[in-house]
Amino acid sequence: MLRLCWLLTLVFAAATLALVYLFVIRGATLPASDGRIAIQLAPGERDLVLGEMRDFLVALQTIAQAVVDKDPMAVVTAARRVGGNAQQGVPAGLVGKLPLEFKQLGFDTHSRFDQLALNTEQFGDTAQVLPELATLMQNCIACHASYRIDLEQP
Repeated sequence: MLRLCWLLTLVFAAATLALVYLFVIRGATLPASDGRIAIQLAPGERDLVLGEMRDFLVALQTIAQAVVDKDPMAVVTAARRVGGNAQQGVPAGLVGKLPLEFKQLGFDTHSRFDQLALNTEQFGDTAQVLPELATLMQNCIACHASYRIDLEQP
């Protein structure tokens, strides 16, 4: 009886580790023909992720223009719009399909926008924005160099 309990415990632990690997670490990915990792998403999920990336791009342009205009409140508003609050409402099923490194880049990007907004608000000017923006954009470059979003194969 004790051996059966240990065997069931091992089987359960192995299954749990496999699920954690699939849904937290690896996600729904395949090697892509261009050397990147292809994340396999349903059409609506793909639209959501690509829409978020376009929102990042709009925020970057708005922030750059706000620096030119020396308008710290425009920086704060644009950065907050794509900060941590923007990731609320992302379906858990979608998050499970994303590989760990992709999620880390995404969470870090949202966090950096929040920090940019906070710093700009506290300093009251745009002097520190460009160096922070340059660092933030490294996440965009790393993500696009490593991943692409493909539609799930039926």
